[in-house]
Amino acid sequence: MNVIQTLAISALPIIFAITLHEAAHGYAARHFGDPTAWQMGRISLNPLRHVDLVGTIIVPAVMLFSTGFLFGWAKPVPVNFGNLRRPKQDMLWVAAAGPAANLMMAIGWALFLKLVAVLPDLGYSEAMRAMGWWGIRINGSLMLLNLLPLPPLDGGRIVVSLLPSRAAWKFAQLEPYGLFILIGMLYFRILDMILAPLFDIYIALLRASIGF
Repeated sequence: MNVIQTLAISALPIIFAITLHEAAHGYAARHFGDPTAWQMGRISLNPLRHVDLVGTIIVPAVMLFSTGFLFGWAKPVPVNFGNLRRPKQDMLWVAAAGPAANLMMAIGWALFLKLVAVLPDLGYSEAMRAMGWWGIRINGSLMLLNLLPLPPLDGGRIVVSLLPSRAAWKFAQLEPYGLFILIGMLYFRILDMILAPLFDIYIALLRASIGF
């Protein structure tokens, strides 16, 4: 499969994995009392409302083909945590909504693979299987990456919501440096050492539960 074919097959899973992750944050924020994303028209399943040319398309493509690791972003969904009914507690659910959306999509792609396996081969089964695997791989990578306990990643916000107030405030001070720390971990292959075994467990659990 050449580069053009791979890009064509992986584009849909990549775009939906990143953009629906962001939309899920907006849905959760609205549910818990913050209508900011809804008022700005960002609670939408339309990927075009969330796509960032550099972060959603160019960077993920370059990273996947150069390192085998997915790294990218969509236009961040605006969340005013002060509008949440219980800001500190509800932050957990708003943050967890993105990774949860990736898990649901991964399950959907696994079921898609299982369906492809029982359908007659109509000449494009190989492409459909490849797309399913891209969906599983991309959503798993994004879910695990975002669950790392590092602000401003979702995992960092979850930690902030769980810590006592004083410790949470101190931990949250890492947020301006979080992206630089993440890039450093990526450059020195620390992310690989952390995420690779977690990814293997993720695939094993998905296989065991769905049997694709």
